[in-house]
Amino acid sequence: MATYITLLKFTEQGLKTIKEGPSRLEKAKQLARSMGAEIKSFHLLQGRYDAVVFADAPSAEVVAKFSLAIGSLGNVHTETPKLCGPPGDRASLLAQ
Repeated sequence: MATYITLLKFTEQGLKTIKEGPSRLEKAKQLARSMGAEIKSFHLLQGRYDAVVFADAPSAEVVAKFSLAIGSLGNVHTETPKLCGPPGDRASLLAQ
């Protein structure tokens, strides 16, 4: 499985109901598992994005389906940038 990062921005609705965040995260973890993925960690951020999720998934298609399902609930907007190369090769990409 590959590791994906998903950047999150809370919507107005998501901010109004922010105290429901822990239960929403648990539901997201369950949804990810049902799709064959696993949320490894969730972190709140300061700045342009409100949170970041690190997840392992079998394919980009699974990540896209997961992001659409989460986004359709109206609490967050998601963005999943494509990572370049496998983890061990990233440092060598910079050295070239």
